[in-house]
Amino acid sequence: MQDKISRRTLLKGGLIAGACIPAFGLIANEAKAAGLTPLSPTDPTAVALGFVTNTAKVDDKKYPTHKPSQRCGTCAQYLGKPGQARGGCNIFAGHTVPDTGWCSAWAQKP
Repeated sequence: MQDKISRRTLLKGGLIAGACIPAFGLIANEAKAAGLTPLSPTDPTAVALGFVTNTAKVDDKKYPTHKPSQRCGTCAQYLGKPGQARGGCNIFAGHTVPDTGWCSAWAQKP
């Protein structure tokens, strides 16, 4: 005897599977973020952009447009959540930057 699958059962299964796929994507993104390494100030890209781990240590003569209120946590490129000590950065892919850091690519969050 063969069991037939009804259209209703097939549709339910499809909807459940469709709802699970985005959840798996979110879990994968969290795991990926956990594997990021902290950015070293000696990294060639970091050196080129004047990256510092503390915005108070920026050389104001070299970067005259820098303001003390500018920090990674307030930058549009910062991927961390508000209040996090470290987060990812669109400029420094594969690395995390401190909330208190700064580089010359800083741009105000909208």
